[in-house]
Amino acid sequence: MLKLEEQILGFAAGVSPGSEKDARHAFDEFLALLNQGKVRAASRDANGNWRANSWVKAGILLGFRLGKLADQSGSGPLRFFDKDTYPVKTLVPQDNVRVVPGGSSIRTGAYVAAGVVCMPPMYINVGAYVGEGTMVDSHALVGSCAQIGKRVHLSAAAQIGGVLEPAGALPVIIEDDVFVGGNCGVYEGALVRERAVLAPGTILTGATAVYDVTQDRWHRKEGDHPLEIPAGAVVVPGTRPATTAKAREIGISVYTPVIVKYRDEKTDAKLVLEDVLR
Repeated sequence: MLKLEEQILGFAAGVSPGSEKDARHAFDEFLALLNQGKVRAASRDANGNWRANSWVKAGILLGFRLGKLADQSGSGPLRFFDKDTYPVKTLVPQDNVRVVPGGSSIRTGAYVAAGVVCMPPMYINVGAYVGEGTMVDSHALVGSCAQIGKRVHLSAAAQIGGVLEPAGALPVIIEDDVFVGGNCGVYEGALVRERAVLAPGTILTGATAVYDVTQDRWHRKEGDHPLEIPAGAVVVPGTRPATTAKAREIGISVYTPVIVKYRDEKTDAKLVLEDVLR
């Protein structure tokens, strides 16, 4: 693996004339590992800390540089033209991934584990990792390099942002057993810990301040550390008054997600019916 990492980083810095075939060979080897989930755009250590694997993201960007425009049309009236390094991923029944017909696609270079359910239309982009038993519902997006854990439910129209550049930037991370409600958006600079619940319409970014009413504290992105939603937190959309005199005068408020409680048996009972759909 170290040899491949060195090759990818070398070609990412520049492909010299005459080395194009070697670069493509290294990329194809890298892409196979990415598809199998053996290399990831980010990884978690034993202490629960996540870090970006910049060489993996550099390899994904290398694919765009090496790729040439190619006809990737399927059946039907529409034709598609994209880089030949990233065709639509081909699945077989043995993969045990249920993709319902109707306009869904998974880009090559994304890892989708056995037991994942994909409802049409949805899209999973290159570099993404989707763990076992996760539901990707209609109109949901899993952006480039996003890391989605096991048994996550991404409800209809949920948007998980992609973070491909810069290569060292931590992608969006959703840990195991998280429930993401409809029309939620989780974007660059956000990390959602295991078993958290995001109510419909909740928006999280690196610039978002989240208030925890149960602990009377704020959660914010600090330096390179992302905005972190604690394990088991139940987050709902909310507002807080803007602080300037003019804003107070005309009654302007600022969007502020609120942690209203932490997951309990009552919350679990409301979510258990989701397992029937898997």
